[in-house]
This record gives sequence, structure tokens and C-alpha cells, in this order.
Amino acid sequence: MPSSMKALGQARSSRSTMAPDSCCCSPAAMQRRLPILAWLPDYSLQWLKMDFIAGLSVGLTVIPQALAYAEVAGLPPQNLLGLQNIPRQFFLQVYHTFLNIGETRVGDAVLGLVCMVLLLVLKLMRDHVPPVHPEMPPGVRLSHGLVWTATTARNALVVSFAALVAYSFEVTGYQPFILTGETAEGLPPVRTPPFSLTTANGTTSFAEMVQDMGTGLAVVPLVGLLESIAVAKAFASQNNYRVDANQELLAIGLTNVLGSLVSSYPVTGSFGRTAVNAQSGVCTPAGGLVTGALVLLSLDYLTSLFYYIPKAALAAVIIMAVAPLFDTKIFGTLWRVKRLDLLPLSITFLLCFWEVQYGILAGTLVSLLILLHAVARPKTQVSEGPVLVLQPASGLHFPAIEALREAILNQALEGSPRRCAILECTHVCSIDYTVVLGLGDLLEDFRRQGAALVFVGLQVPVLRTLLAADLKGFQYFSTREEAENHLQQDPGTQPYNSCGDPVPEHKVALLKA
Repeated sequence: MPSSMKALGQARSSRSTMAPDSCCCSPAAMQRRLPILAWLPDYSLQWLKMDFIAGLSVGLTVIPQALAYAEVAGLPPQNLLGLQNIPRQFFLQVYHTFLNIGETRVGDAVLGLVCMVLLLVLKLMRDHVPPVHPEMPPGVRLSHGLVWTATTARNALVVSFAALVAYSFEVTGYQPFILTGETAEGLPPVRTPPFSLTTANGTTSFAEMVQDMGTGLAVVPLVGLLESIAVAKAFASQNNYRVDANQELLAIGLTNVLGSLVSSYPVTGSFGRTAVNAQSGVCTPAGGLVTGALVLLSLDYLTSLFYYIPKAALAAVIIMAVAPLFDTKIFGTLWRVKRLDLLPLSITFLLCFWEVQYGILAGTLVSLLILLHAVARPKTQVSEGPVLVLQPASGLHFPAIEALREAILNQALEGSPRRCAILECTHVCSIDYTVVLGLGDLLEDFRRQGAALVFVGLQVPVLRTLLAADLKGFQYFSTREEAENHLQQDPGTQPYNSCGDPVPEHKVALLKA
């Protein structure tokens, strides 16, 4: 990591650990909401050089990828073989691809495969280029720089090569490739997003537009936010600074609101382009300004050249960009660490072959059910003896009370002889009203059976809640030994303190307050 980037990371870290200022207009608060105020006063020529190189590198990566993703977002896949009118669902794509394999356009297939091989070779070269040392001769450093530039901007290089090949065929009057075609110059007009759409078939209302979006309306923002926060935290840990998740979400939300005014598709953080940014030695967010300027210049002056870009080349860019994201090692890791987590992963993975949004929603639902099951069936450590001791390993909330009640009743009152029980609540930091009612019923069950249930290790918020409920027969102690000693004598119904003595009424009232 360059020393300048390290210094910026340390500066960010020092600022992020400062105590938050209560005033929203204080310098510290303004720097948190407008990060440019934090790094611009310390900006240097060295940072400008590194930001310019990084912004240029990302821009050369972003433009061909944006063309490719826009193609996928706006039209059905047209899968590297030159096939058209293929459905969007994965299984239907596979079926129709093999069904129409005889219609494969040889030119598109060959060009797409060549582009994939070139992208793979350039990526391997990029990964194996040794770092540049100041002691290297100027000629060696120059060659390293050329290789680094070519491999970093490999998407732009390969797409330009494919466009040149397509243009050469266009000149001869024979075109074996499906081309991108006309691309509108400049930005779309700035206007508010349409809340209804009028076509020859009638008018589509806003409600119908939302209905057509389906689950994507929830899935796209969710995935975008998760990806953005994940990539931000990953690079923050590498460069020794902290990320304000609220600020990241605020920036992404504002970006998408402004992007909607120019018909932009959703904007999120990107693992690939952030990695290119970091590997290029970016120092500040100014690198993004260079990338944005390059994209705007391309829209104004290069859109006529986009006409000759073969769609097979864009397909190759997408395939080579997405393929490394498939991490097969995660299955083995989860098998060793926690096998239950393989369930939502497998369900998400399989259903994504049908529709991505269905896979994500199903995985989220399964994860939620697993979480609720853990809440409803908390692990409870049981110590057998004359007095039964039960210690829940986590908090008590309404889904858990019935399972806990059944466990206590089965082990304490349904056996022979009946035993008193101690509920050790050291790990219980909060309870809700349903739990209070359940504990009241449990105390009543013990009272009817001539036994006692006492509490140990109650934290102050939990104790106040239970005292405020005026549960009949409620008793608590600070330690297990005190509770056991008391139960071997004469368990009563008055609350007891850590010494086993009844709590005076004025202290009970104070705790309830």
C-alpha cells in the first residue's frame, strides 16, 4: 500500500475514533457528512498523480462493463453464441440454447471465445506481474508500467480489439457479428422519473409499474446495500480506517435519487472496480471524479465508435467479470465451521437458477427461520441434583418461553420426587411482556405442586421488570449457593436479596421505579 494511502487511512481512523459532536453543524459533523472537507485540505500533487492513474484505470474498466451490463439489463441474453430471443430464466436459457444450437453464429462464437481467452491471459499476467522497485532500471520500470496498464485496462483493450475487427469486416461489406448498434450521445435529459407510462396499448399506472417490478423492488436495494457495505468494510480493514455505514448508505441513496433524474439504473459499490481502484494506488475519492469525467467524455465523443462493438465481446466481458465471484471454497469452509449455514446458501444458489430475486428472498427467509428457531429453542445448560439448576445460554423472548417452561416442568415437576428449581439468568439481559406472563404461570405451577422456583443472577433491567409485574412467589438471589441454601430451608413468597433476607418494601418499590 502506498505511503500516501496509508497516511490517509490513519487520518480517517483518527477522525472516526473521535467522540461524536452533539452539534450537527460542528466541523467534525460536517466532515462526516461531507468527507471532501476531511481530505481536500491535505491534498498533494503526489495524491493527484495516484488518483489520476487510478481513475483512468477504473474508467477504462467501467465503460465496457457498463455497456455489457446495460445490454443485459435492457434486453434478453444474446448467452456468447450469437443466439437471439432466448428467455431470461436459467433453465429455459439452457433448454433453448441447446434447442437452437444449430443456429449458432460461427463468427460471434469464435470472437467471443477469443475475447474470453485474451481476458483470461491478461488477468493472469496482471496477477503475476512482480511489484516495481525503485532500484529497477528505467527501461524495466517502463516495461512494467506498460504491462500493468494493458492488463488493468484489459476490458477496454479487448473490446477495442473486437470493435476494430468488426469495423474491418464492415468496410468489406460483410458483417459476421451482431453489433451493439446506435448508442445515444450524452446524458439523457434531466427530468423526474415517470410515474405512469403511455404507450399505444394504453396507460400503465404507477401501481402497475410497481407490480411489474415484482420482488426486484426489494431485492435490488437489499443486494446493493449489502454489497456496498461489504466491499467498503473489506478495504477499510486492509487500509486501517473505519467505515461509517450510515454515511455509506446516505451516499448511495443520494446517488440513486440523483441518478433517477437521468434514467440511471441502480448504483452500488463494486468489488471488481474497487479492487482495481485499490491496486492502482488510489489515495482519495478524487479518483472517482477522474472516472466520472472519462465516462462523460466517452458519452460525448466515443458513442459513434460503440456502434461497432460486437455483442459477443460484451458477453465475454460479463462472463469473465462474474466467473471469479463464484467461490467454491465457501462450501468446504461452511462444512467445517457450521454446516447449518449450508442450508440457506444451497437454497439461494439453486433458486437463483430460476430467478435471482427468488433465490435471495428464499435464502433470507430460511436464514430468518433458522434465527427464529434459535430464539425459540435457546440452549439451556441443566445441572442435576436435589435442586434442578437451568441456565439459558441466551436472552429470553416470547418465542422461547413455551419451550423453556416445558423443559422446566418436565424435569422438575413430572419426575419423582418433585424438585425445586433455580433459573440462572446470568446471560439474560432483557425480557418482554410475554416472557413475564410465562414466568408467572411457571411460578404458579410450582406453587400448586408444593415446590419453589427461584431466580439467580438477574441483571438490573430484568429484575426491575419482574418486580414491576408483582409476580406471586417471585424470589431472587445473587448466587446459586445462596439460592440452594434457601431452598433447603423454607422457600417463601417474599422477594429475597443476596443474603437470603426478605427485601424491605421500600427497596422493592425503588427497584420497581
